[in-house]
Amino acid sequence: MSVDQKFVSPFHRPHCLSAAAAAGQAKLTHPGKAILAGKCIFANVILVLFIYELLLFLIRFYFYIFRFLFHLSYSFSNVFVFVCRFGMFEFLSNKMRDESGKLDSTQGLICGLGAGVAEAIVVVCPMETVKVKFIHDQTSANPKYRGFFHGVREIVRTQGLKGTYQGLTATVLKQGSNQAIRFYVMTALRNWYKGDNPQKTINPLVTGVFGAVAGAASVFGNTPLDVIKTRMQGLEAHKYKSTVDCAIKIMKHEGPAAFYKGTVPRLGRVCMDVAIVFIIYEEVVKALNKVWKTD
Repeated sequence: MSVDQKFVSPFHRPHCLSAAAAAGQAKLTHPGKAILAGKCIFANVILVLFIYELLLFLIRFYFYIFRFLFHLSYSFSNVFVFVCRFGMFEFLSNKMRDESGKLDSTQGLICGLGAGVAEAIVVVCPMETVKVKFIHDQTSANPKYRGFFHGVREIVRTQGLKGTYQGLTATVLKQGSNQAIRFYVMTALRNWYKGDNPQKTINPLVTGVFGAVAGAASVFGNTPLDVIKTRMQGLEAHKYKSTVDCAIKIMKHEGPAAFYKGTVPRLGRVCMDVAIVFIIYEEVVKALNKVWKTD
């Protein structure tokens, strides 16, 4: 699939802004396009993930049927995760590219870290805190939340907004490392694939493979932080004085294997998720470049 030189991928642009203006070639991706692309990603990913989870439902009936029902109430907020993630990544990467417009893997890691921290503070921490509390409540002997929104109201009423920001440190560490790993791997793989030919186009299927690899790397790299984050946001979070205290107690009472609970099922879901996200993002940005001129 050929791509006009005026329209480039969000991970590599062959010329810097000033050079592009003079030569009539590549322009940096406008953060607004990243925001629209993030919304499109959400619509497609949520459908695929629904199908995937419906299959897993056959293996773990009770857990996944509950998770499916819960997604009907909270999944709309995931759109803000993609908006925040890709918008911040493009904002940072546009400032860090060298004179030729190239973003190296280290810069990709830094930009990914910034994107992960931003989404953790703005969206993920309050959303995940409420989700974990709600799941734990509904699986308890005497649930006190009549529904998702009732649960949100009760959490805010009894604990204030602070109640939706439990485990913020763990969430920032988890999301920051998550996106740092993914964007580092994606940037490194894309630069390797292009080699000495910055104009070389990448087939969407290749992008998907790279995304799956990046997803797998992030799972093995930050599952321990995900376990800690979940413990810090649950109904039994009061058992832990801090994120470090939580990690120490898990290691002391449950051993190192406890930090990798759920790795296998998470691996399949995340690889598919990340692959789809990067394919859709890439193609949506290409389409937006054709209709939205930001020169």
